[in-house]
Amino acid sequence: MLSNERMLSVLDLFDLEQPEWTFDEIGARIECGRSTLYRHIKLLVDAGLLMTVTESVYRLGPRIIEFDHQIRATDPLIRAARPLMGEIVREEAGVSLLCRRYRDRVLCVHQEASTTHFSSNYERGRARPLLRGAASLAILMHFPSHQLAKLYDQMPEALEDAGLGSSLTELRANLRAMRQNGWVTTEGQVTPGVTGIAAPVFGRGDEISASLSLTIPETGLSDERREALGKRILFCARVVTSASQ
Repeated sequence: MLSNERMLSVLDLFDLEQPEWTFDEIGARIECGRSTLYRHIKLLVDAGLLMTVTESVYRLGPRIIEFDHQIRATDPLIRAARPLMGEIVREEAGVSLLCRRYRDRVLCVHQEASTTHFSSNYERGRARPLLRGAASLAILMHFPSHQLAKLYDQMPEALEDAGLGSSLTELRANLRAMRQNGWVTTEGQVTPGVTGIAAPVFGRGDEISASLSLTIPETGLSDERREALGKRILFCARVVTSASQ
């Protein structure tokens, strides 16, 4: 691993389960000498990406919040989707989500909620598995063939457990069937007792970029209601695709 890669990998250690790390704990996970690790951490602290809690104890720093504000204000995808998402949840009790693919996961980058008391486990900033939930499947079903093959080689058991196929051929067939409607729906895969409906958002060159979804606190929807919501979300996703490019 290159020195800069090793320094940035320090940030990956911090999560909800362990938001604070000591110097020695970081050293046990990052393979480098103490003097090199000290320089890495000093650079991260000076940049505001880490902050010192007490001597030799660190947390993620305030610069990350500054970056987050900039993303909220300037990301063309969020700016295009925000008004549509607000309109959706004014008409439907639930939560509308805008999600991007992030490594082998899907990350919610914006959320709009109705005034009813309902929350989704797919909240902004929280990464979720690529294989479960409508917001994720709307992205996965548009993966290029070579990326699907690589994904299947990496996690065949997980794909089978998610009901997506026990072979690469079956996986491709199942995702092809999902693409036929243009939108996808699931029940209770991320949050129990809810239905998720999502459609893909594309970037330049028709590359899959994100998904727009609606989560409602209902299950067992009638075919007519499911179809109507699916077409509505698909229309909005297409508007976001056009407006954000």
